[in-house]
Amino acid sequence: MSDLMFGLDTFGDVPQDDAGKLVSHAAAIRQVVDEAVLADQLGVDVIALGEHHRPEYSVSTPETVLAGIATRTSRIRLASGVTVLSSDDPVRVFQRFATVDALSNGRAEVILGRGSFTESFPLFGYDLRDYDKLFEEKIDLFVKLLDERPVTWSGTLRAPLEQADVFPKTESGHLSTWVGVGGSPQSVVRTAQYGLPLMLAIIGGAPERFAPYIDLYRRAADQLGTTAHPVGMHSPGFIADTDEEAKEVYWPHYRIMRDRIGKLRGWPPIRRQEFDSEVEHGSLYIGSPETVARRMARAIRSLGVGRFDLIYSAGAQPASARMRAVELYGSKVIPMVRELLA
Repeated sequence: MSDLMFGLDTFGDVPQDDAGKLVSHAAAIRQVVDEAVLADQLGVDVIALGEHHRPEYSVSTPETVLAGIATRTSRIRLASGVTVLSSDDPVRVFQRFATVDALSNGRAEVILGRGSFTESFPLFGYDLRDYDKLFEEKIDLFVKLLDERPVTWSGTLRAPLEQADVFPKTESGHLSTWVGVGGSPQSVVRTAQYGLPLMLAIIGGAPERFAPYIDLYRRAADQLGTTAHPVGMHSPGFIADTDEEAKEVYWPHYRIMRDRIGKLRGWPPIRRQEFDSEVEHGSLYIGSPETVARRMARAIRSLGVGRFDLIYSAGAQPASARMRAVELYGSKVIPMVRELLA
């Protein structure tokens, strides 16, 4: 599996400094850039930045930060994870990522999603009642823009386009585009319909339960006559020198973040027992390099995916511990996973 790809994902969670104090949003963004530069040096394949509009996250415009990373790196691919297309404009999204593509010599990729968080909808004047319709119309337009030729398009929620030519063009004529899916069969089929690669957000439970979605994607592509690309998965995790250290650094900040989001979604507070069970059997890849590599290899093998992205920040883990996690992922975990799968 030499063509297997490994990425790191972050929403730019605002970390603590060594004195235990939260850093500013500006410092958090610079921290993400430093982590991406280190990942590039260590041979990590992709850095993916998620879009959020909440106080605990610093990245609201992934492509702006990716443009900064582009000028300080030479080989790592630069992705969003995800771009909330429903509350954005497809033309602007294409233009911004084509610009990152230019700055990075063809390393940009956009991962489009509907957004599991909804803060961007009222912020940009969109009605949540149009949640599904917005994404359906906008992905339809975005896929037309990928041809990089004048576009004629009309929908109900955006002004129509008549032979509109969009700039800049990419040098290769191809902007790498994925669709991020959290578990909706309709979204899986839609991704296959457009012939785009599928990125599965597997953030809880045994990864094997997502096998039917991968099977559905391949069957749908076959029936629709499109291409079924290698599927990617992204899951949360954290790496330290020992299992114990990784859990103890991660847990207190993860608990605060999880309960804050859970409150909005009607979930009960998370118990340590649930966390430990998720680390042991579910989709939290937390521990020493050996432990994380073994669990990643098992998930990759059981699902047959072509890419694994680790969401390496979840809450206010100290910036220094995060840098160490990136270092261990690139220098130890990835080589071990490759060896285990060889």
